[in-house]
Amino acid sequence: MSARVILRVIAGIVVLALILALIGVFFVRRSFPTTDGEISLPGLDGPVTVHRDESGVPTIEAETAHDLFLAQGFTHAQDRFWEMDFRRHVTSGRLSELFGKSQLETDTFIRTLGWRKVAEQEVKKLDKQSLAYYQAYADGVNAYLKDKSPTEVSLEYGVLGLQNGGTEIEKWTPVDSVAWLKAMAWDLRSNLEDEIDRAVLTSKLDDDQVKDLFPDYPYATRPTIMGGIAGQKAAKSGQDKVRAPVPGGTPTSGGSPAPSDSAANSTEGEANAGGSVTDAPSPADAGPTTDDSSPDDDSAQIDDLLDLRERVASLPQLLGMSSDDIGSNSWVISGEHTKTGAPLLANDPHLSPSMPSVWYQVGLRCKEVTEACPFDTTGFSFSGLPGVVIGHNQSIAWGLTNLGADVTDLVVEKLRDGTVVHDDGDEPVRTRKETVKVAGGQSREITIRSTRNGPLVSTLDGSYRRALDASTGADSTDTKSGPAKEHYGLALDWTALRPGTTASAIFAINKATNWSEFRQAAKKFDVPSQNLIYADVAGNIGYQAPGMIPRRGDADGTLPRRGWKSAEDWQGWIDFDDLPSLYNPKRGWIVTANNPVTAPGEADELTKDYDYGDRARRITKRIKDAVAENRKLTAADMSVIQDDDLNPFAAKLVPTAVKIHSHGDEDILRAKKLLKGWNGHDAASSAGAAYFNVLTKNLLDQTITQKLPKGVAPAGGSRWYLVLSNQLDDPDSSWWKSEGVDSQDEALRKAMKDAWTETEDLLGPEPVTWRWGILHRLTIRNASLGESGITPVEKLFNRGPYEVSGGSGVVHATGWDASVGYETNWVPSMRQIVDLSNFDRSNWINLTGASGHAYHPHYDDQTNDWAANVNRPWPYSPQAVAAAAEETLTLEP
Repeated sequence: MSARVILRVIAGIVVLALILALIGVFFVRRSFPTTDGEISLPGLDGPVTVHRDESGVPTIEAETAHDLFLAQGFTHAQDRFWEMDFRRHVTSGRLSELFGKSQLETDTFIRTLGWRKVAEQEVKKLDKQSLAYYQAYADGVNAYLKDKSPTEVSLEYGVLGLQNGGTEIEKWTPVDSVAWLKAMAWDLRSNLEDEIDRAVLTSKLDDDQVKDLFPDYPYATRPTIMGGIAGQKAAKSGQDKVRAPVPGGTPTSGGSPAPSDSAANSTEGEANAGGSVTDAPSPADAGPTTDDSSPDDDSAQIDDLLDLRERVASLPQLLGMSSDDIGSNSWVISGEHTKTGAPLLANDPHLSPSMPSVWYQVGLRCKEVTEACPFDTTGFSFSGLPGVVIGHNQSIAWGLTNLGADVTDLVVEKLRDGTVVHDDGDEPVRTRKETVKVAGGQSREITIRSTRNGPLVSTLDGSYRRALDASTGADSTDTKSGPAKEHYGLALDWTALRPGTTASAIFAINKATNWSEFRQAAKKFDVPSQNLIYADVAGNIGYQAPGMIPRRGDADGTLPRRGWKSAEDWQGWIDFDDLPSLYNPKRGWIVTANNPVTAPGEADELTKDYDYGDRARRITKRIKDAVAENRKLTAADMSVIQDDDLNPFAAKLVPTAVKIHSHGDEDILRAKKLLKGWNGHDAASSAGAAYFNVLTKNLLDQTITQKLPKGVAPAGGSRWYLVLSNQLDDPDSSWWKSEGVDSQDEALRKAMKDAWTETEDLLGPEPVTWRWGILHRLTIRNASLGESGITPVEKLFNRGPYEVSGGSGVVHATGWDASVGYETNWVPSMRQIVDLSNFDRSNWINLTGASGHAYHPHYDDQTNDWAANVNRPWPYSPQAVAAAAEETLTLEP
């Protein structure tokens, strides 16, 4: 979906009326909530206190757990209900109800995946206590909404009202909360795009070229989470299972199939959450049909795959653009290496920026911690979801980064006469119909189709029926009925489409008080798979990899697997006790940055597509350097590491570039001089960083991008830094050659010249005026209305641009897409540093602010500090919270 189309239907006259209406002070401020004094809140058992500090961050104190979560729902709704409601419409495939027929394709895709269906099943399976917490939260949301008009709830409803005449706000339910977990799982879905890219590339490149673009992780020089630098282990990851044949390549084999176990695909409810997939996004597309084209028509297959890739990429524009830069840093250091003698824990999740931030800071405190009311927790929550996702309580602290386990597979299904062909018995295609309501238009009925492997995404928008005929060895004549009655589709097998237990894991983590309880809570954290780091007040540190992670059969997950070959199906799940875990390692620290957990052969393989370890290596080095110097670390040191903007590719490219013979070219001479004086850091104020990053993009464009199929382009970051580094070590590589360029030296000269010209075009003729931050600006856009194409509307809800330091593959991970430009697209969405010696010495910062109301004082009041890497105090103890309180709201029964 392009969010820009959402409001294109608003004509110029409507725009003028909108602006005149919305600039009125009354209209803007009427949705601001009451945050001081007293309010009656029906449903409470007793009074609840909500203290807010100078940042508007609430700490909620209640006598019972029921009241605590009821008040959290009320408080979230006060500050963020539009965000919650928009997310509800996203996750249920109901955007057309808000924005009209332009969102039909998006709604069809969401309903095809069936997030709402899965959430409904998960709520039914919740334990009694967790369900009570979710219901109390929903009751609090609904209590806030009662008797309020939409414009009293949020300004965005006023904008929509001018378009479609108004929107009715529905009551909140526990399903609405749980469904958002599916959206977050999608955002962290691991290697689906890599799987598609490999399939496309294998049809055009030979095996060695594909391996160049997907290099093995350099285990000899970069760390794993469990073992530091794994140089003693073989650095060969290889292909140890049978891979599907690909055009221009041959199968590779080794090892043996995993034992058959139908548990992974046993029932419709377990495998597909009731099924979900559509063959009718519009009346013109009634589903797959036969085709006379040859299965060897590679261009048709590539077009089908790229169409699917675009469809997959369309949804994250609502939730945040997907990329290898979606990741996170987290580390924990034991007291033997800290100044206080107690652990320090740091975390900064990397996500797409949004206004408001995806995170909401909150404290949840039972007045007396008991078995009945066990919460004394503070940290970062999601609006719409009860509890705290990342933070600490009175005994432990925890952080999350994306594990990156391969939990999504495309499955090529062989379809014949309404059935799905399997070697263990054909099955009918599962079908259901749903109705999509459309604002300002007629409702549309869609047909959703699925197989035991998941929703059939292959006929969503256009024909994917020929996709991967050759790239998976599909043979259109290999049928009893002949080619005229057989075709192929693509199903999506994804762990998040099975009902899980993450919804209750959050409460279990929030109340855990020791390592054993934390691990038991982590066992429930099944989707999305995360790296969990841990510290406690007793001085212990730990790491746990949780998640529903498939045991693989003959297919290794790097390419789509064949649905008619049961040996390629998932063969059950890796047992929790077999997942990597680490407790009080002798070295005294644990670092996770989306790098591999273990070296090959040390544990079950979780994926072949980890981050390539630049951030993990840099964080580890800084910690090891401090330990080697016997320098005890502080919370301030943690903040300095989070702000580290050393570009990992600079040490490789700069020495090579400055040795290039200029042949008297003045631009290359000036470029060499600038690079020689640059310290390698991507500081916002740096001219060298500006030129270097433009050079990197030009080098990628020249050596790699122009030789790839259209639609598959390097986005930059650690993987592509490694690809280019490997090529710099191979002057004779064919990648250096292009039209008019016959050698590595010529390629580098051309890239340096072109980059100098581009930087002058972008920043002016004098390097003294160049700044990386000018190219690398961050604009934080409202997820729903921020790309309307109507400047006054965008100015109402968006903020920025801000100049920021950092970059892709950098610890300060402000990622940018090298296939597009230099704008910041991914950011540390928050930062936290927890001091286990005294929680009141901890600090944190959010990307935007506590409020989701445009022009509220707390809408974007944390952003300037965030951009400057200045964290704010994090009061926790009752005394600290009371001292920091600038507003106090008492909620009375």
